Amino acid sequence: MKSLAQTSKTSTSRVIVALIESGLDAKEQERRRFLEIADRLGRSREPEEQKRLKDELARMTFGE
Repeated sequence: MKSLAQTSKTSTSRVIVALIESGLDAKEQERRRFLEIADRLGRSREPEEQKRLKDELARMTFGE
């Protein structure tokens, strides 16, 4: 943390806050993507697309 703070010429606390904010933003983006895919799955009528979307949701939920 100290080296990051020195490199960016800011305090260690500010680096920690920035990392937390970045993590929260990433989680929110992931949540939005999940909901978008789930919505597409609910509207899809094509079995191939449904399978692909289900697989993608499973990967997002349980990992590879």
